[in-house]
Amino acid sequence: MKISSSFFIALAIVLFSCKNENGPQIQTNKPNILFIVVDDLGYADLSVMGSNYYETPNIDALAKAGNIFTNGYATCAVCSPSRASLLNGQFTARHGLTQFEGAPYGLEWKKKNRHTKLLPPNYKHHLSHSDVTLPEALKEQGYATFFAGKWHLGSEKQHSLPTDHGFDINKGGYERGGPYSGGYFSPFNNPYLEDYENEKGMSFSMKLAKETSKFIEKNKDTTFLAYLSFYAVHSPIQTTKDKWSKYRNKAEKLGIAEKGFAMERILPARQHQDNPVYAGLIEQVDDAIGTVLKTLKENNLDKNTIVVFTSDNGGVTSGDAFATNQLMLRGGKGYQWEGGLRVPYFIYVPWLEQNGALIETPVSGADLYPTLLDLANIPLKPEQHADGLSLKPLLNGKDIENRPLFWHYPHYGNQGGEPVSIIRKDNWKLIHYWEDNHVELYDLNADLKENSDVSLQNEEKTQAMHHELMAWLKSMNTQYATQDPEWDVLARKKRLENHRTKLMPKLERKRKEMLSKEWQPNADWWGSEITNN
Repeated sequence: MKISSSFFIALAIVLFSCKNENGPQIQTNKPNILFIVVDDLGYADLSVMGSNYYETPNIDALAKAGNIFTNGYATCAVCSPSRASLLNGQFTARHGLTQFEGAPYGLEWKKKNRHTKLLPPNYKHHLSHSDVTLPEALKEQGYATFFAGKWHLGSEKQHSLPTDHGFDINKGGYERGGPYSGGYFSPFNNPYLEDYENEKGMSFSMKLAKETSKFIEKNKDTTFLAYLSFYAVHSPIQTTKDKWSKYRNKAEKLGIAEKGFAMERILPARQHQDNPVYAGLIEQVDDAIGTVLKTLKENNLDKNTIVVFTSDNGGVTSGDAFATNQLMLRGGKGYQWEGGLRVPYFIYVPWLEQNGALIETPVSGADLYPTLLDLANIPLKPEQHADGLSLKPLLNGKDIENRPLFWHYPHYGNQGGEPVSIIRKDNWKLIHYWEDNHVELYDLNADLKENSDVSLQNEEKTQAMHHELMAWLKSMNTQYATQDPEWDVLARKKRLENHRTKLMPKLERKRKEMLSKEWQPNADWWGSEITNN
């Protein structure tokens, strides 16, 4: 039976709007935890965060019932490092997984002919076995633990699958960072996920949601952590014909700009939210989340389940599928700017009166580990989540200690990112570029788009923040990119010029084709034409 998405939307509204009819509730039992991570979902890729193109009613309902952290950050602008931080409570320079798993480094990087000035260093290639991860900490307290979706933190050969790091069950998580074995519609050909004949055409996001719902139903009489880690909205972006048509028509109604891309420093960047395939893929995630929220409600678990929602990095404006734009933020995934680092970040606690209140304090993905322990009245593990702070005081309307946030990315990204280290302190953000050691300073209160470097106008502030950043990096004993002694500056200039003269026109053509009424990617819309969900 096919159930309309409006049913799930209405259910989500009921689920979150009726939680506190008689005021704030008192927590009596250890709470269940639903931890949702969407891959590559940008800060502005939700209607609740300002998009008038993407439609995400179930996620919006969750955000409006909980707290919205307007300065929520991933610990890295690419996936594996920030995913590690969610599980171990540490910044990337501390845990050492500073690049997405599988990326080349050193001379292997040079073979890619990117012609970069620096050679990126080696990095840890899986989640450390010495870490006491969030699921392990919860298992110590009797929690049943479940993982579904993207892992990208090690392989079976490395003894670094979800089940090696505290999860009792793993559905679909292994070393690959995208749905490369089968795409976004069943059959998925994922070695850690069963395919069934009656699921042909089902979206990957819905499959993961259904597996999560099965776990919740089976464990409704226990205390559980359900970690739902979507592969979407990572490339390759795919959706159904109906969803593509819906968002193609919507783009036309909103007005399709003649020019869709402009050059950033390295690659062209998408200038508008008008990709109908990407919009459909986002809606598939929202539909899937609606089914899990429905499961909580149907099993009377909604009053004792904390829900966390976030992304592992910013949305993709350059590189990969060049899929989206972050509106008020510069850049996207891989970039050192806010569009690469700032992410949707919501926490719903059923016994608190939240109602979508905004919290502007800068927070990090590393903070979620101690926050969840604290909310569950479990002793913190500060020696483990060394860079994370509990946000429980913020959720209760109080303050936390004022502290800087740090980032260290000594690599080049596929999306145009450069080797950088960053400190954010109060409203100030300083970026150190390792190619030439210059710095940029931005006042995010006055210049959220990061258009105006004010380091020369604020020399004392710049020097103090730079000193603090360098001292922190030294204390981390981290790795750095090194000079390529054979760097070919002319080859680099030619590559960048090709991005402008060859790649950008190609992207413009593809954009217009995708927005044309006659567009069709292949015969069966990536296998979605047989629909059973």
